[in-house]
Amino acid sequence: MNWQAIALSLRLATCVAGILLIAGMPIAYWITFSRWRWKFLVEAIVALPIVLPPTVLGYYILVGLGPQNLPGKLWQSWFGHTLPFTFGGLLVASVLYSLPFAVQPFSAGFESVDRRLIEASWMLGTSRLGTFFRVILPLSAAGAITGTVLSFAHTIGEFGVVLMVGGNIPGVTRTVSIDIYDQVQAANYDVANRTALALLVFSFLVLSVIYGTNRTALSLWRRR
Repeated sequence: MNWQAIALSLRLATCVAGILLIAGMPIAYWITFSRWRWKFLVEAIVALPIVLPPTVLGYYILVGLGPQNLPGKLWQSWFGHTLPFTFGGLLVASVLYSLPFAVQPFSAGFESVDRRLIEASWMLGTSRLGTFFRVILPLSAAGAITGTVLSFAHTIGEFGVVLMVGGNIPGVTRTVSIDIYDQVQAANYDVANRTALALLVFSFLVLSVIYGTNRTALSLWRRR
């Protein structure tokens, strides 16, 4: 197996899961508790990566990060190089691609919290931020864990988006899924099979953790 590609994928997935845990929580909170009439438009934008073909999403990210557009120009002026075909570009693309896999479980977890508990916390004088950390987040822990684990696992298995934005540069943008494709193209089926089997086992373990966590959280909630 290509341990360099595996290490790169794990590093990428860890960074994406961490960023989405921090950035996805406020988005999910706003989607859950906002009373804005048109918030469904924001929900649709967040969910777009689920239905868009990865190559389409990857193309627009590639163009958006290119030197001909404002984000790419700003990045190049600040850091002296463009984002496409770098680990940074890969990170931006992966965060956007995995966004709904974090936000939607977060939001589902927030929606499961009894509103009466939230209102009681407010009536006792606790601020909204304090209520979030003391009431909402503990009671929606299963959703937070699910979103974080799903975004991590989804990033590990990315192919189309990372190939469009990052290319296939060894040690820089060659992830484990791209390595499997390369091995198949080179007719190294034994190597491809071992790597694919490792990803299969990993995916099974991830789903087992998610379902086990949700069941445990539900059991604890019922006891209370």
